[in-house]
Amino acid sequence: MLSATSISSAIEQGRMGWAGELRGSGLLLSLGASLQPLVVQDRQVIDLADQSSIDRLYGNPVSEWETYELVPGEVLLGAVAEPLWLGAGLMGMIGGLSHLARVGLAVHVTSPFVMPGWNGHLTLELVNTGPATLRLHHGMPVARLIVFALDGVEERAAAPHMFYGRAAALKSRYADEFTVGPSRRCRS
Repeated sequence: MLSATSISSAIEQGRMGWAGELRGSGLLLSLGASLQPLVVQDRQVIDLADQSSIDRLYGNPVSEWETYELVPGEVLLGAVAEPLWLGAGLMGMIGGLSHLARVGLAVHVTSPFVMPGWNGHLTLELVNTGPATLRLHHGMPVARLIVFALDGVEERAAAPHMFYGRAAALKSRYADEFTVGPSRRCRS
């Protein structure tokens, strides 16, 4: 895990890019302009092998907002305000803030890893697991990213992933990336 001094040095040396706040030994991730709510239409079933089915899960994107009320059980995708770039040999791990977890806000509930070569705005999954509606504010810190140096550094980062890093690309592209056919179907 890199210290605040090592992170600052990596930024100065051009090994990573971050214009946001550094707090302790982590990057403070704040909510940016783009939000994408998930909506369910009366017992809707989403076929994860069908991208159009996945796309129907999303409501209208929200881009002009100051506050957003996240009701219990709601899932909301939110872009991080500042873009991040991780060079070769650096990766990150996203974690929520315990202060928010204590009121029921789960942040980034999937894979916490940000791989070398990442370049763009991270997307966070926000879930209200508590009993009360939570009012989110544009620009509020909701998570942190811890940066790690990898052992056995490659000379250059891997080519960027085709779906990652675009500010407006909050929705899942699972079926566009992974083929799910008869030989790969899950059985119940």
